[in-house]
Amino acid sequence: MTKSREIFDKLGRLLEKGILNTKDISNEFINICKSKRDEFIFHMKLTSKEETEIINKRLDKLEKKIIDIEKKKPTKKPKKVKKP
Repeated sequence: MTKSREIFDKLGRLLEKGILNTKDISNEFINICKSKRDEFIFHMKLTSKEETEIINKRLDKLEKKIIDIEKKKPTKKPKKVKKP
């Protein structure tokens, strides 16, 4: 319950500061989740801090590539049918 309370407190502070844009709120929520994920990884001592930073950089690069590929993906145009 305390973990969820922390998240709600952070989201409440964001709303109090006047962040009304949904994109900003979603970015902040993603950042909060990433920081919680990093805390969990450090707590479990699965990887060192340097390794985690390298993996995060690789993930960011891959996410950017995926976004670029999705933008370049051509949309199919409907074919015109000849009327007899």
